[in-house]
Amino acid sequence: MENQKYKDLKLGERGAIISMIAYICLSIIKVVIGYMSDSAALKADGLNNTTDIIASIAVLIGLKLSQRPPDKDHGYGHWKSETIASMVASFIMIAVGIQVLIDAIASMFQGGKESPDIIAAYVGMVSAIAMYFVYRYNKKLGGKINSKAVMAAAKDNLSDAWVSIGTAVGICGSQLNMPWLDTVTAIIVGLLICKTAWDIFKQASHELSDGFDENKIQLYQEVITNVDGVKGIKEIKGRNYGNNEVIDVVILVHSTLDIREAHDIATHVEKVMITNYGVYDVHVHVEPN
Repeated sequence: MENQKYKDLKLGERGAIISMIAYICLSIIKVVIGYMSDSAALKADGLNNTTDIIASIAVLIGLKLSQRPPDKDHGYGHWKSETIASMVASFIMIAVGIQVLIDAIASMFQGGKESPDIIAAYVGMVSAIAMYFVYRYNKKLGGKINSKAVMAAAKDNLSDAWVSIGTAVGICGSQLNMPWLDTVTAIIVGLLICKTAWDIFKQASHELSDGFDENKIQLYQEVITNVDGVKGIKEIKGRNYGNNEVIDVVILVHSTLDIREAHDIATHVEKVMITNYGVYDVHVHVEPN
């Protein structure tokens, strides 16, 4: 099972690499066309993508570090590197979101400018379509390997698709003598990026502080209680190592059982949780009742 986990992390690198390649290509195209068409919005979108390259590199590094086996000062392995990568990505996203909002608000106080060439809008729409397909790929991959870092990358891809749509809408609006549409769209897009970044940060910080889904704890408690030989549960806790769940549980068994019988019940609990619910590791402590 552990080998499969490492293989999944290796597979997850594809998503980060594909995102990185897409961002490099799109940022070059947007900055070049932005200058050629005199589109400040497209140039800003291109610079936005350069920060996404850094986020993709952070995710890739996190996935690579997570694959390192346990060592002397990391007895539980390096699984949390993946979650740290998600948090780093959220910081970069929120910085970009705030910058988009600042630029949009600042544009309200700028004088009128000539409308950029319509080719800038076409580039924005093509970019949005490309990022949507990258988003779909990473979302599918992240779900398949249960990788929070890849899912965070997918959310970043979707946010960038929205940014490009906003860029295209704003440029088209300026062509129709509606310059205010550029500002309104940019503010909406900036808020959307910040909201996505906050959701990723909230989940990552929750897991790094050993938070765990209460509904899952309730489910696992019911499952373990129904295992033959378990009279009750004194205590149950859960935590995450990257995309791996670890459960600590104290079960109550009949006081007349010998050590071997109590051990067999604990082993059965471990097998049920690992085999049926995909829990990475289960620590079972037995107490007589």
